[in-house]
Amino acid sequence: MTKPPEPSPHYRVGVDIGGTFTDLIVVDPQTGHFAIGKVLTTPAAPSAAVEAVLLDTLTPNGMTTGQVQHLIHGTTLVTNAMIERKGARTALLTTQGFRDSIEIGRENRYDLYDLMLEQPRPLVPRHLRFDVPQRTLATGETLVELDEAHVARLAQELAANGLEAVAVVFLHSFTNPAAERAARDVIGRVAPSLRVSLSSDVAPEIREFERASTTIANVYVQELVETYLHGLEERLRRLGFTGSFFLMLSSGGIATVETASRFPVRLLESGPAAGALAATAYGNAAGYRNLLSFDMGGTTAKLCVISDGQPLIAHDFEVDRVYRFKKGSGLPIKMPVIELIEIGAGGGSIARVDALGLLKVGPDSAGADPGPVCYGNGGAEPTVTDANLILGYLDPAYFLGGRMALDLEGARRAVKQKIADPLGLSIEEAAWGIYQIVSETMSNAARVHALERGKDPRRFPLFAFGGAGPMHAYRLALSLGSPALLAPLGAGVMSTVGFLSAPLSFDFVRSWPSQLGQMDWAQANALLAEMEGEGQALLQASGVPATQITHRRAADMRYVGQGHEIPVPLPDGPLHADLALQLLAEFERVYQELYERLGPPVPVEVLNWRVVSSGPQPELRLQTAINTNDESSTDANASVSTARKGERQAYFPECNGYTNTPIYDRYRLAPGATFNGPAIVEERESTVIVGPGANCRIDEQLNLVVEMN
Repeated sequence: MTKPPEPSPHYRVGVDIGGTFTDLIVVDPQTGHFAIGKVLTTPAAPSAAVEAVLLDTLTPNGMTTGQVQHLIHGTTLVTNAMIERKGARTALLTTQGFRDSIEIGRENRYDLYDLMLEQPRPLVPRHLRFDVPQRTLATGETLVELDEAHVARLAQELAANGLEAVAVVFLHSFTNPAAERAARDVIGRVAPSLRVSLSSDVAPEIREFERASTTIANVYVQELVETYLHGLEERLRRLGFTGSFFLMLSSGGIATVETASRFPVRLLESGPAAGALAATAYGNAAGYRNLLSFDMGGTTAKLCVISDGQPLIAHDFEVDRVYRFKKGSGLPIKMPVIELIEIGAGGGSIARVDALGLLKVGPDSAGADPGPVCYGNGGAEPTVTDANLILGYLDPAYFLGGRMALDLEGARRAVKQKIADPLGLSIEEAAWGIYQIVSETMSNAARVHALERGKDPRRFPLFAFGGAGPMHAYRLALSLGSPALLAPLGAGVMSTVGFLSAPLSFDFVRSWPSQLGQMDWAQANALLAEMEGEGQALLQASGVPATQITHRRAADMRYVGQGHEIPVPLPDGPLHADLALQLLAEFERVYQELYERLGPPVPVEVLNWRVVSSGPQPELRLQTAINTNDESSTDANASVSTARKGERQAYFPECNGYTNTPIYDRYRLAPGATFNGPAIVEERESTVIVGPGANCRIDEQLNLVVEMN
């Protein structure tokens, strides 16, 4: 008897390691059938949770890792390494006289009235920052040749003293990278054990402080990321995985392990970026091109504006802030990133009474270990999840589909001892106070985030996902004045959907300042062509056919004399003088949309030129779960009556406290089903709480749509 042929790989998997849970989705791209999984994160060995959730999801559904064609992964490894200072021992080589520029920064005080202001601590201490005789002018001309003998002596000394990495950041290297490349060649020759990152490779754009900070961060985490990724690759191979392994980038594209290992700093915001992409994909499919994405997990909540079918993109951000919510208190990173705001508000956020007798929630979190009190893993501090359980929003016997029982009495004891008794409240009042404070914190942050970007939150439906997001989304939407709330099927692991909707993509930038009226158009076209050529080569090396690669171009423009610029789309084809008025009009359109006014009557200049090279956008359609048992499939003939699984007491202030609240099985609600609040809609990984009077329906994409009154 001959052995039957092995099934050909065809499944696609997205997996996201969060602060509390590791989430996974596996999709059959031919049918749209999918299955989802969630396990507690293993902070000491993150890849162990990836293996666990992969096997826990594939095996019960009759699949093997050998059938997985693509696995796309997002990780917080880079962020955690920088915050915890667990990267490589790193040195900085910079132009003579500029070793302290990363500490001087921009000489801004992020809090004018804090007399004890603490500045962000550079990743490279002063005794490991070295001057190098060399000088390149802003025009790209060489004023002082690189002293290669000096670099060779430094490199030998660094290697002999146990240094592991070197960042090379020379003044104006974005105009002429020759000196940096020569320094790299010297280091590679005399000290090959040292890892080297060049600012002209990592962040080839103007602004020395940000460019240096980004380059240092890149080489600081490079060995850690490379070791982790190769270890995860080996773990996957042992499981029988033979498909392609990709990483989500902060900008919303995906990259190969090789590219991610070369530029690990681009992984800083990979998980949150995936959530925004998921909201974008679902919103476009459901006909909502303008949304406010709201992703609340166990540790943090992330909010992102989706405008005209695309998430907003920023080209710089900060990491490891001294004060989490104060811009300027962190290390600047000059990289494209999906623009979102992150708040220390999650299911594991700890509630406490402060020294003034006020109730505070977060930003510190119980995380996955020990987790909230109700997890029964040794947690002693009351959290948002404990409050939700007390309020009746969670079923202690159906958390994670019943795989993890919750300790209601333990949660009540913790809230009573730590919150209710000190404040003279009942347990229920204290739990509602925790819930309301965290909801208002998120509401205030969301409102400011949207308004600062020229968007009115009252015109943006709220798209809620994450394990805790749907439990708080109704109150958040109500506070913002949002017209509607959308909660997708599988909301608890929705970030993983973003991994599967992202194309292979990479961003390029070149700084070359010039006024529109004095532009050397041949030079501009040459810069754009150079970046497009690099993108074409990179994506083709990653397996994308040349005919399927597209390039999107933009320019960072500003009024002459301004300190900051805005990205403006560029038309396709060669640029020429006849397009100057068109580019000016496009700049004014974007400027007015942001600020509702135009600037002074002065010339406009371009500072940076950008190209985003992308492969084809994956087609993603989710139909129903892969396994077909009653609990996890969507019956087209299901009605509200068959989906209703009972009632329980839940707390709604509009009803003067606890009231009997209908509970619906999310998997039995078919398109067209309608019902009214108050209601609780349960699925294994998340629960939607709907307040009294709201009208609910299931749309054709199986989203739960709540029309706000």
